[in-house]
Amino acid sequence: MLNTVPRLVVAAPASGCGKTTVATGLMAAFAARGLAVSGHKVGPDYIDPGYHALATGRPGRNLDAYLCGPGRIAPLFAHGSAGAGLAVVEGVMGLYDGASGEGELASTAHVAKLLKAPVVLVVDASSQSRSVAALVHGFASWDPEVRVAGVVLNKVGSARHEELLREALGGSGVPVLGALRRAPVVRAPSRHLGLVPVAERRADAVESVAALAEQVREGCDLDALLALARTAPPLEGAAWDAAAEVAAGARAGAEAGAAREARSSSGRPVVAVAGGPAFTFSYAEHTELLTAAGAEVVPFDPLRDETLPEGTGGLVIGGGFPEVYAPELSENEALRKEIATFRGPVAAECAGLLYLARELDGKPMCGLLDATARMTKNLTLGYREAVAVADNVLAAAGTRVRGHEFHRTALEPGAGTMPAWGMVRPERRVEGYAEGNVHASYLHVHWAAAPETAGRFVAGAARRQGAAR
Repeated sequence: MLNTVPRLVVAAPASGCGKTTVATGLMAAFAARGLAVSGHKVGPDYIDPGYHALATGRPGRNLDAYLCGPGRIAPLFAHGSAGAGLAVVEGVMGLYDGASGEGELASTAHVAKLLKAPVVLVVDASSQSRSVAALVHGFASWDPEVRVAGVVLNKVGSARHEELLREALGGSGVPVLGALRRAPVVRAPSRHLGLVPVAERRADAVESVAALAEQVREGCDLDALLALARTAPPLEGAAWDAAAEVAAGARAGAEAGAAREARSSSGRPVVAVAGGPAFTFSYAEHTELLTAAGAEVVPFDPLRDETLPEGTGGLVIGGGFPEVYAPELSENEALRKEIATFRGPVAAECAGLLYLARELDGKPMCGLLDATARMTKNLTLGYREAVAVADNVLAAAGTRVRGHEFHRTALEPGAGTMPAWGMVRPERRVEGYAEGNVHASYLHVHWAAAPETAGRFVAGAARRQGAAR
């Protein structure tokens, strides 16, 4: 099976050069032309894919070779880009920056090689002229397997500045495919963990994406970029398929059978998934896996909904910014009390962990966990390897996973009497709560790497829903 979707990887020498500006602008500009565009993000970032989705009208997708393994990158790409006329992949950090201590693993360059995709290098040209040629030459020649096939100059100061930059790059062998002037008006607002998510500023985000599309349309050679994307060779192999993944997992097979047996008398188990401005961190594949495992996935907003969806058998509360919305979450006392007494399986990550605690920054939360949480000045960030300490609603004892932590909060105590995970890399410690039907942790895990998770969770929701009836 061949995937022939045209594709580009948008990379940069370092963070802050304008990858999101160019990638999102390209997606929106090509979508405005009537092209079906698929947006992807290298790494575990949850926020940029929200802007990609706004630009394309399709779910934003992550491609993380650390969380999901290199072998799943091309299948996940094929799944996410199905039916598209163009795929734009936004890189992470600098082109060659990967997981700490793991060489090229999970770097933009690594993903570009796995996708056999040409790379467009976005260069912050604000403080250089002729030196840009040396920079581009270095990045283009560092790894012969990475095809740096074009440059977009960002933050260009004037027509004369652009002329000097183009002249310097004339003999580099890497064509200039765009030059964007400084335009602070289209910058998206940021805060302690990056860009403000689309769900928190949708009207303004729509305007920002439209402005990015116009900036890219005026400054980039879209025809040349599309022609470059079409030079990407076909990718062999089948697309990732949620149903096949759930069915193929050894543990998922048994759990999926239990879920089917429970459904025969109780219908599809309802899995309520938290959303809204406070809980925006989610991988699209999670919902697809839950659905494939037999669940009816129903979103709810803890800021506004005073009850869980009718018939809820399982509850998923992902990441986001509960610290920003602590007063509003606390004021929704009716929902907090219902969650505090909920007895079905609960899976909570990061923001969800904080929401389940007794309090967050002094504001009462759900109290499902005997812990308190607070905002700190310290950033906890990085990839992790962990093992399930005991059987729980998401994993069997001994299950090894790769995950990612990204937060500025602290929980006291940091682990329950039965921790969710035993961290094994980069340091050894226990973390989170896996008590009864609750699994709550700071660790973000991509379920595509462990599809049996969905089958196990849905089976528990089916049993809960069946018992409630």
